[in-house]
Amino acid sequence: MKRDLTRDRIVAAAYDLLLQGGREAVSTRAVCAASGVQSPTIYRIFGDKDGLLDAVASHGFASYLADKTSLSHSADPVDDLRRGWDLHVGFGVANPALYSLIYGDARTGVSSPAARQAADVLAGTVRRIAEAGRLKVAEERAAHLVHSAGCGLTFTLIATPEDERDPELSTTAREAVIAAVTTGPAPTGAPAGPVGAAIALRAAAPELTVLSAGERALLAEWLDRVVAEA
Repeated sequence: MKRDLTRDRIVAAAYDLLLQGGREAVSTRAVCAASGVQSPTIYRIFGDKDGLLDAVASHGFASYLADKTSLSHSADPVDDLRRGWDLHVGFGVANPALYSLIYGDARTGVSSPAARQAADVLAGTVRRIAEAGRLKVAEERAAHLVHSAGCGLTFTLIATPEDERDPELSTTAREAVIAAVTTGPAPTGAPAGPVGAAIALRAAAPELTVLSAGERALLAEWLDRVVAEA
């Protein structure tokens, strides 16, 4: 319990420093002074400074993730993707230091726990679009396109003085990405095109327990080939 209280105090102090002065302000010395602990305590609890920064990111990201995961699913998963995009961009513009901490320090093969949680939410939305037969590309590519475009757009807005920002830029970028990865809603009763059908079946393949694990793997391989060739 005491360790948890100390951890929370350190994270809260580091978070306040981040908001006040950006990442550069979150030095070990400053965090120690603000939280009333010695540097060995920080390393004992968090391992290293990256561990502390990951904890700070997760702390600040918690409310955003709560808002994002609480978005109720509508009848149209593509509209849900739009709402998720708007929430993501709005969060980044409102919290530039925190957003830069989460997404601005690219390390090959490494992402912060907060970024991974957000990616899981995005993957779930993309999966629903695939299951609806409305995805033009493979799920992983669609998620990467949406993520990279959303991050790039957000960093562009952060770097632009508020009075110079184009109010339509986010909407234009969002719709361009959505058009690149999704199809329009099919007429009622109309079958999906072959690629859309393959993507939808690929999304459902892990749930086809009537097939053996080997058969599901083979089916997934076939469907991936159909999508890749298209």
